[in-house]
Amino acid sequence: MLTENTMERLRILTESAKYDVSCSSSGTVRSGKKGMVGNTVGGLGICHSFADDGRCISLLKVMLTNSCMYDCAYCVNRRSNDIPRATLSVTELVDITMEFYRRNYIEGLFLSSGVVRNPDYTMERLVAIVRKLRTEHRFNGYIHLKSIPGASQELLSQAGLYADRMSVNIEIPKEESLKLLAPEKDHQSVFQPMKLIQQGVLENKEDRRRFHHAPRFVPAGQSTQMIVGATKDTDRDILTMSSMLYGQPTMRRVYYSGYVSVNTYDSRLPVLKQPPLVRENRLYQADWLLRFYQFKVEEIVNDQFPDLDLDIDPKLSWALRHPEAFPVDVNTADYEMLLRVPGLGVKSAMLIVNSRRYGKLSSYDLKKIGVVMKKAKYFITCHELASPLPGTILGVNELRPERLRALLVSPQERKLAEKEQQLTLDFGV
Repeated sequence: MLTENTMERLRILTESAKYDVSCSSSGTVRSGKKGMVGNTVGGLGICHSFADDGRCISLLKVMLTNSCMYDCAYCVNRRSNDIPRATLSVTELVDITMEFYRRNYIEGLFLSSGVVRNPDYTMERLVAIVRKLRTEHRFNGYIHLKSIPGASQELLSQAGLYADRMSVNIEIPKEESLKLLAPEKDHQSVFQPMKLIQQGVLENKEDRRRFHHAPRFVPAGQSTQMIVGATKDTDRDILTMSSMLYGQPTMRRVYYSGYVSVNTYDSRLPVLKQPPLVRENRLYQADWLLRFYQFKVEEIVNDQFPDLDLDIDPKLSWALRHPEAFPVDVNTADYEMLLRVPGLGVKSAMLIVNSRRYGKLSSYDLKKIGVVMKKAKYFITCHELASPLPGTILGVNELRPERLRALLVSPQERKLAEKEQQLTLDFGV
């Protein structure tokens, strides 16, 4: 039975948890089993509830406690903040999760916590919750567990047997910036549990090759989060860190969270009227290029362009900076080059490679495949587009990049970018 007091504490703890975006229920499948409660169909969870800032919450996203021994400048739950504090017991949180599942409110749990007493004490309580859900209540739904930096290897090993995904948030990409805003933390305290989780996953894969019934260890891998706009770190700093993390075999996602001005009294932080959501979106687009489009960090951002263009997406920005690479003949170009054409995605590039074996492709064929011709037509040639007849569409080299940029940027996009102005803020202390 959920009492009024319990529901009030739950409201406080779900409100405190909403700023952590490093949750996703994708990546694992737990099919229904006899004697167990719940399942994760396709690893999708549910996406029916939203936080106040518009982000979709697919799980019961809650903290065990929002009390914390740390005083990180960017965190709403920092020790020095005068906010309502609440704590749930292990039994209460387990009962709430099962009650919400039975009512069909949720299909899984995203569990984090402030650090109280010490990392091991907090991590031990988190482990107790997921252990009770799995072993006593036979809960078979999705569980994403935030690991506590500084917790022992033994506790991390136990947690990995019950959680589908674990995450440790880096928060700030550069060590000196982290030290400025969170003097009690360092990157080593984050990288160490990441390394231990990775080691456990790789060892578990080997065990499962040898013993079919060996229990799974963090089957959906790891994720992490970086805050965007709280420091003067550039997009190049952020993407360099992301690229390094994606080089690790168990890292599935890096999330980017536009900084929300929750502690306006701290002079170390910028004063923002709204989170830098356009910049956040550009970082996700660049992240996609790193993961699926075979781009390198230095191709997206470099010394000359350390920050992403807010007016246009990163792939279009790269194309306009490299007009010598175009036009691309879609009937002869290799798959890797097709991926670099604005308006072509991974699926459409693969369809082009497969379809052109049966005949030359025209612009009509490309539209049917799903190519965004509004962008792509300036960077490709194909059948009739290669014809020198009157009315032929001019490409990026004939129009020149600066003129084409003006054609492709909509007034709405330009207005949003100008309104944000995140990259020109003064971070004076």
